Amino acid sequence: MVECTPALFKTFEALVDVPEDQLQWLIGQSDCIEYEDGELLAEPGQPIKGTHFIISGKLRLYVPIGGVKRELGDFKPGSITGYMPYSRATVSTGYGRTIGVTQIMTFPMNKIEEMIRHHFELTQALVHVMTNRVRTFTALQQQNEKMLALGKLSAGLTHELNNPASAIVRDSESLLKHLQMEPATFKAMIAIRMEPDQVDAVSNEFFRFLTARQDVNLTIRERADKEDELTDLFDEMAFNYDPELVENFVEFGIGLKDVESFRKHIPEQFLEPVFNWMNTLLVTDRMVQDIGESARRIATLVNSVKTYTHMDQGQEKQYADIRIGIKNTLQMLIYRIKKGNISIVKEFDESLPPVKAQIGELNQVWTNLIDNAIDAMEPNGKGVLTIKTEKDKEFVQVTIADNGQGIPEEICSRIFDPFFTTKEMGKGTGMGLEVVQRIVQQHNGSIKVISEPGHTAFVVCFPIDG
Repeated sequence: MVECTPALFKTFEALVDVPEDQLQWLIGQSDCIEYEDGELLAEPGQPIKGTHFIISGKLRLYVPIGGVKRELGDFKPGSITGYMPYSRATVSTGYGRTIGVTQIMTFPMNKIEEMIRHHFELTQALVHVMTNRVRTFTALQQQNEKMLALGKLSAGLTHELNNPASAIVRDSESLLKHLQMEPATFKAMIAIRMEPDQVDAVSNEFFRFLTARQDVNLTIRERADKEDELTDLFDEMAFNYDPELVENFVEFGIGLKDVESFRKHIPEQFLEPVFNWMNTLLVTDRMVQDIGESARRIATLVNSVKTYTHMDQGQEKQYADIRIGIKNTLQMLIYRIKKGNISIVKEFDESLPPVKAQIGELNQVWTNLIDNAIDAMEPNGKGVLTIKTEKDKEFVQVTIADNGQGIPEEICSRIFDPFFTTKEMGKGTGMGLEVVQRIVQQHNGSIKVISEPGHTAFVVCFPIDG
């Protein structure tokens, strides 16, 4: 084993300015132990033994996240970890395991108070280590949470984007095949001989249906009755037509009286090419409409992603309508909402003024709270998610409530602790609510939870003017 001396600890970057007499006192109060490879020095829920000074070897820290052990980093010779002065943490949130033969000097926690009273420079150095550790850990924790949230969002977005994208591919292929079959229809059309007034009457009336197309809401029985009527009429006309003609006419709202009106202006020998030409246009129009609707749906989703992430804006606080952020968050999670058979109740105060905030950060708050609410309602197979925004003097208040099973009273006080989770292994990280609380506090706000069986509400409150 390496001898523990003040000169040795002067090589620790954090202790270089600590007087030698204080380092000698530190050594005298500590235990220096050599550990074998793979020994466990810390594990979640166990009391922290003290402040650890790594002299040789390596100590690896990792935490269970999403069902796997995620490394936080290695502490090499010259590193200091474990309990620090003024820290509120008394139990470990992760694992600490030695890599190779490792020598560690541990300063016991019961000596911390004496150190604070009599050894200012040593205390100051260790507090500095703690603040650096908090800063590094916070950045890592927030990045991990963002990546996990991104994974959830991307799964839903992939599903939502796949449907309209597949529809565009399918309709475009069908449209191409449809157009390739048109030469025969075109040949029949140019052989038609009709008077100009007849052409105008048919054309004007038909294109009125195309340009003023409206959704025809019919029951299955009503649709079947109308299709039967048109089928009988076309059979009476005794010409060859595609059965799809009848379906398309009904879909576009062209009924029996309309067909009779067309028929009055069309010479009998030209009924077949004219009506088949109409069907061709209806099919083409429907496919183009479907492609357009699918493209608009994709554009809406992409715009929602852009607005949700606020990626085209800076990171400074700016005034914005938080209701837009909440709506876009719901759009991002729409797949989970649909899958969970969840109804959304929006109680938005329309008079709420723009709020000065980091909108991208607040969207992460809404994402975590809504995602947790969806999880809470999952066991019921359905649920109601209520989101309310309101003004409270110079503050804005957002309430996100669910009718899930509720949070047990005995753990309500712990839900904002880092890595605390009630979810099953592989589902919860225990970081979401801690991140939420930190972001809300960065906005000079507060968050509280009200929970009972069948009702849980998270209330977020922060200043309107930042």
